[in-house]
Amino acid sequence: QQPRILGLDVGDRRIGIAISDAFALSAQPLLTLTRSNRRNDLRMLERLVRKHEIAEFVVGHPLYMSGDISPQAAKTAMFAELLREEFKLPVHLIDERLTTTEAHRHLDTVGYATRRKAVIDQVAAVLILQSFLDARANETAAL
Repeated sequence: QQPRILGLDVGDRRIGIAISDAFALSAQPLLTLTRSNRRNDLRMLERLVRKHEIAEFVVGHPLYMSGDISPQAAKTAMFAELLREEFKLPVHLIDERLTTTEAHRHLDTVGYATRRKAVIDQVAAVLILQSFLDARANETAAL
């Protein structure tokens, strides 16, 4: 069994969190963390790291469509650096430009109109983590 990976969709108010399966093949929604302050956010993430034996983080990086760094992307990069310092684990920033749009489309497809706010961040985190897992699997297959 491989160590697991946490995928994070970091926003100002919430962090959507997804986790890889035991074989690092697929991403599942875990929870949505309502942010309060940096210390509490890190404490909650620390519990998840211990409980699920997390080995690395994948954080969505919300660049502008042009590829330029948005204000939110700058905040996310700072949060990723904070994770690196706090947990001494690898943290991967993944381009997530279309993730939220894709998450909404996915929820529309499955007819999930109610409680959308409660799950949209988790769905986005799943898409971020799944794209990372797929890219890693493709790299491995190419070797």
